[in-house]
Amino acid sequence: MMETPAARPFYAQGNFAPVEREVTSGALEVEGAIPPNLDGVYIRNGPNPARGESPYWFTGEGMLHGVALSGGAASWYRNRYVGEGKSAANTSVVAHAGRLFALVENAVPTQVGAELETLGQYDFGGRLKTPFTAHPIVDPATGEMHFFGYSPMAPYLTYHRADAAGVLQQSTAVDVKGPTMMHAFVLTDAQAIFMDLPVVFDWALAARGMPFCWSDDYGARLGLARLGPMSEPARWVDIDPCYVFHPLNAFEDGAETVIDVVRYDEMWRGGPPADRFESAYLYRWRIGQDGRVHEQRLDDRSIEFPRVDPRRAGLPYRFGYAVRTDEAGGGIGSGTVVKYDLETGGAAEYVFPDGTLLSELAFTPASAAAGEDEGWLIGYIYSRARDTSALVILDAQALAKGPVATVWLPQRVPQGFHGAWIDAESLGAGRG
Repeated sequence: MMETPAARPFYAQGNFAPVEREVTSGALEVEGAIPPNLDGVYIRNGPNPARGESPYWFTGEGMLHGVALSGGAASWYRNRYVGEGKSAANTSVVAHAGRLFALVENAVPTQVGAELETLGQYDFGGRLKTPFTAHPIVDPATGEMHFFGYSPMAPYLTYHRADAAGVLQQSTAVDVKGPTMMHAFVLTDAQAIFMDLPVVFDWALAARGMPFCWSDDYGARLGLARLGPMSEPARWVDIDPCYVFHPLNAFEDGAETVIDVVRYDEMWRGGPPADRFESAYLYRWRIGQDGRVHEQRLDDRSIEFPRVDPRRAGLPYRFGYAVRTDEAGGGIGSGTVVKYDLETGGAAEYVFPDGTLLSELAFTPASAAAGEDEGWLIGYIYSRARDTSALVILDAQALAKGPVATVWLPQRVPQGFHGAWIDAESLGAGRG
């Protein structure tokens, strides 16, 4: 069992520590039965510092970990650095218009192939002039990809839209007060909503690796911009100071806009700490036409990595999923997945065996016509008992029964960030 000195930062210990090898393996132990309709690859991104440590968890070089599934079998596991050295590309992955991208929010996308090989940076034929968020949103109705880029220098925020064929069609500057760290945004079928929150760029912290910290003076507000040419400026509404890395979803409810987020009361006062991560909770903002915001805490569990059925992105929805974080352990993680029913206000959990640490679990529907929660939660776990990781597949409608399949891997998958199920049709991704 791996041991590391307690004085080291949390992101250099246990299953946060990097792995040393790039591995390809086709001999994978499977417990249970892999759903036969899963045909594609689950890919998860995360930092894996090439020199063993990095200034902060968010800054290590990106490494992709993938498991290919087809016909009820696991074909391979492989892990690969996202190479070239021009970008860490360590945060998430997205497939769009026949291309597969590894993403980090301070650079343009890095295109990768179906076997996780790096193909090079991608700037939409020279049209993209800003960084690219790690959390683009693909409109389930139009196939358009909406995204943004932020910068420590003006223009601080730029919104972009690529059509379903992957052609960048729009780049529009959005007026924010200063260089805020905007990790994600939300979309409804009518608006893009930007979160201008008080974690801001600080040049004095740049040498430490994460040049952002909490500001008591910056304030907090949401910017609502109508989709389209954005010829009118965003409408800004004030909210209580807080920080959000990850929204769950947003939608229009008559004359009101509803936004569900994982909300931190405060984040990184004095800069990111090395011994803990703050706790965050599921909140709902309801914005009226008069600009008033009603804020409601929906649950008392500390959570992160919220996910929703991608077919419901920007639309009214019922179910959401998240991973509990361990408040006693400094908000780092746990072995519990939560399913929220936003219609009834209820929630269900599955608790993995002691010594299990979860990564994000992504939802993929069982078919294009499946019901909203009719599908699979897919992601990686780490087992302290076996000192290795596995891909787990859970039935979202029968969470309490635990995994329907567990695919054990030949090595650990370090705690990372975001993953996606990429179906076989999209896996022509990255070949041109």
